[in-house]
Amino acid sequence: MEECKLTFVNVGYGEAMVLRCPAPERPGGVFVMAIDGGSAEAEEYADRTSGRLTLAEYLRRTGTDHIDCMVSTHIHEDHVCGLLAAAELCPPAELWQTLPSDFYRGTMRILDTTLAETPSQSKFLRAFNDYQRLCAGVEQGGGAIRTLGAGDSGQLCPDLRWQVLAPGPADAGELERRCRDLFAEEEPRAFLQALNALDARMNNFSLMLLLEYRGVRLLLPGDTNRAGYGAVPPELLRADLFKVGHHGQRDGVSPALLEAVRPGMAVCCASSDRRYDSAHPDTLAMIAAAGAELYFSDCPPVASGRPAPHEALEFAVGGRAGLSARYVEHV
Repeated sequence: MEECKLTFVNVGYGEAMVLRCPAPERPGGVFVMAIDGGSAEAEEYADRTSGRLTLAEYLRRTGTDHIDCMVSTHIHEDHVCGLLAAAELCPPAELWQTLPSDFYRGTMRILDTTLAETPSQSKFLRAFNDYQRLCAGVEQGGGAIRTLGAGDSGQLCPDLRWQVLAPGPADAGELERRCRDLFAEEEPRAFLQALNALDARMNNFSLMLLLEYRGVRLLLPGDTNRAGYGAVPPELLRADLFKVGHHGQRDGVSPALLEAVRPGMAVCCASSDRRYDSAHPDTLAMIAAAGAELYFSDCPPVASGRPAPHEALEFAVGGRAGLSARYVEHV
């Protein structure tokens, strides 16, 4: 396996990625990283006509027997909850995330989901609970929890380097403070107000990863929207593949951001029903005008036509073509 493979699993509205990289020292000679896990809600996978499957199903079908590194970019249901079943199937050696590594033990508590007054609040409460269970499970399985932020970098295996572009110290501090305040609040009305305020900010607390394999750069910003790049030096954003933030909603990109990234290819993780105005036509038109080829993890209707049903979108990185893409109908 000379190429590095980055696969976007079709988890519907959420996001789940699996990266496999040649690494002689790892089991089977392959380094495996899982980045976000999609939703854990059964209703997200009730309609399989577009090819949807859970991250855990994908791992089982592909015979994945280990995860060296698991990344939780931020605590939203459609990103973190699917990681729980994946971690139970393949306990990760490391979990990368943005809160202090012992935060789930010392500050958090399992939240009462019956407090929710809206579907959004219910999802957010379940995300916090599953995040805590994920952290506990990783440590019980012998894995380590790492806290990462802007400026952290390293090499994961031969030819694969990584760098964290966000959150910076100010955003990381605000995230920790808001979470501490939320879990300390006991008055129900004030608790829900704090929950809503944190929900509105959570996307731009995302862990933003830049991966580079044999000169090919992959920018994976979690749910960061166009307002969340202010602290990132523009010269660091240059990438060949750009995973569009916030599911391609209208606030996902800006001309200035695209000018800094200058991607040759872009991926939008929008659901086939274009929920919440994901894969917004204005956003897609802006990306196309910037010269990037557009790909989708699911099958939203777009101006060029709906992508054919597929269970995964796979990029080959660093081979003869440098970067190439293909839809996988059945994994």
